[in-house]
Amino acid sequence: MHPQNAQGEYSLIDIIERGVQQGQKVIAWVTKDSLEITGVNTRVHLALAEKEMRRRICERLMLGGVTIVDPDRVMVDHQVTVGRDTVLHPGVSLEGATHVGEACTIRANSRLTNSVLHRGVKVQDACVLQEATVEAEAVIGPMAHLRPGTVIHQRAKVGNFVELKQTEVGEGSKVNHLSYLGDTWIGQNVNVGAGTITCNYDGYRKARTVIEDNVFIGSDVQLIAPVTIGAGALIAAGTTVTENVPADALGISRVRQINKVGTAARRRALLNPSVPHPQSKNCQAEAQPLARPVPHASQESS
Repeated sequence: MHPQNAQGEYSLIDIIERGVQQGQKVIAWVTKDSLEITGVNTRVHLALAEKEMRRRICERLMLGGVTIVDPDRVMVDHQVTVGRDTVLHPGVSLEGATHVGEACTIRANSRLTNSVLHRGVKVQDACVLQEATVEAEAVIGPMAHLRPGTVIHQRAKVGNFVELKQTEVGEGSKVNHLSYLGDTWIGQNVNVGAGTITCNYDGYRKARTVIEDNVFIGSDVQLIAPVTIGAGALIAAGTTVTENVPADALGISRVRQINKVGTAARRRALLNPSVPHPQSKNCQAEAQPLARPVPHASQESS
C-alpha cells in the first residue's frame, strides 16, 4: 500500500479498494466496540484514543493483582510490566520498558522511564528514575532523581533531594539528604552525610570516586575525583577530600575555628552609630581559639 493523500497517511479504506482490484472477497464486519474503528484526525482524537488505551492497560493490571488507587490519573505504557500486590498512587507515570516487581509501592507523582524495580521497593513521592535499577526492599525518595546508569542494591536508601548519575549504591548503604553523586561506586553499609557531593567533572573529562565498605562520611563533604575512600574510613564534616583516604583512617581538612571577641559588636556600631558602643572589656581584638572541654576521668584513662 501507498499513501494516496497530501498528508502521506495510510487509510484503512484503501484496503477495500485494493481487495476489489485483486478480486478478493470483501464483506462487512460489525464490531462490538466502536472505539476500535475510531478515526484519529486531530489532537483531540489522539488524546481520546490514548486515554482509552491507558484505561485498558490499567484494567489489565488491576485484574492481574495490581492496586491502582486512581486509574484515571495513572499513565502506563503498553510495554511496562507490573507485579502482583504492587500499589500505584495517583500521578504515577511508568514509561518505556519499565519493569516493576511484586509488592512494590510507588507514591504520587513519580515517573519511571526504562527502569527496573525488584520486589518490595518503595518509591516515595515526586521521584524521577531514568534507566535505573533498584534492587529488593530499597527505598527511594521523596524527591530523588536517579539518572541513567544508577544501580541501588538491596535495602539501600536514597533520600530526599538526592541526585545520582552512573552511581552504584551498595547493600544497606544510605544517601539520605541533599547530595549529588556522579560516577561513583559505593560499597556496603556506607553512610553519606547531608550535602555531600562528588566533583566528578573538571571541565574536560569525568573521573570516578570509590567509597569502600563501612565508610562514614559526615555532612557537607566534597570528594574531588578521582579519589578512593578505604574501607571503614571516617570523613569529618566539612572536609574537601583531594587525596585517597586509607582504610580505617580519619580524613579531615578543616581550618581550626577561632573566635574574635567583640568583632560583631564593633561591626554593628560601625554600621549603625546609634547603637551604644560596646564595653571595652568586650572589644578584645586578639583571636582566641575555641576552648576544648575538660575530659572526664574515664576519657583521660583511655
